[in-house]
Amino acid sequence: MQVYFWQIFILAIIQSIAELFPISSSAHVILAEKWMKLDPSAPEMIALLILLHTGTMSAVCIYFWKRWRKWTFHELKILGIATFFTGIMGLALKILIEELLFKKCLGKPFLEVENLFKNLSLIAIALFLSGMLVFYTGLKSPQGNKKMTLLAGIKMGLIQGLCLPFRGFSRSGATISVGLLSGVQREQVEEMSFAMGFILTPVALLYQILKIFKQTPEVFVQKMQELFLTGTFAFFLSFLAGLVALKWLSIWLKRNYWKYFGLYGISLGAGILIYLSLS
Repeated sequence: MQVYFWQIFILAIIQSIAELFPISSSAHVILAEKWMKLDPSAPEMIALLILLHTGTMSAVCIYFWKRWRKWTFHELKILGIATFFTGIMGLALKILIEELLFKKCLGKPFLEVENLFKNLSLIAIALFLSGMLVFYTGLKSPQGNKKMTLLAGIKMGLIQGLCLPFRGFSRSGATISVGLLSGVQREQVEEMSFAMGFILTPVALLYQILKIFKQTPEVFVQKMQELFLTGTFAFFLSFLAGLVALKWLSIWLKRNYWKYFGLYGISLGAGILIYLSLS
């Protein structure tokens, strides 16, 4: 499958902005790939997405590094416990969906939770529900004055784990909203949310790499070699776009424009559902 520079340019911009804004990058990338008639499950597209995620997470590291360096053992402890609860929630959902829903209810033992990622109806519903949460948080306009607490961190970890199986349910939107509703200061919620994502993303990417490499190792290595030039371009483009998106997000949070992200998610989710019902 041929992937052109203009397609990579579009995907890099979408991935970087949507990954850092509370609007779900995975849902937007899948929609864009389908619009450009690309196969999201193809080895070259998975390899490209890994490079885009790497660029975005590099931007997150650069942007927050000075603030993370000032953290005490208290914040690091909360980060570790929150990430633990993310893993517990994600694993519980994986078992529940694959063993109970797919195997026992549907009689399809070979399906994995990743199959939910391909369903546009589920993506649309997740976008809508995520948008509702973000919009509600924006309407409440919580002016948090508390420091990050263990309870708030656990809530953020649990909601992040809940987002894992569902493309369209924004991880950053959910975690930041829960943190704000817990009364925590905006800056600390932002730092904790992206620190959690910074830990989670490499684990998720490694899982995808090992999974694809195990299935078709020669093909995956070949595609990575073929994508060297375009992949380098994608990495730096997603890195630069990520830095701009992070700065923009901080400004919108400070000015209490959070609810507009929610309105976007609600509108997009509803629009996809209407389109699917009419087509």
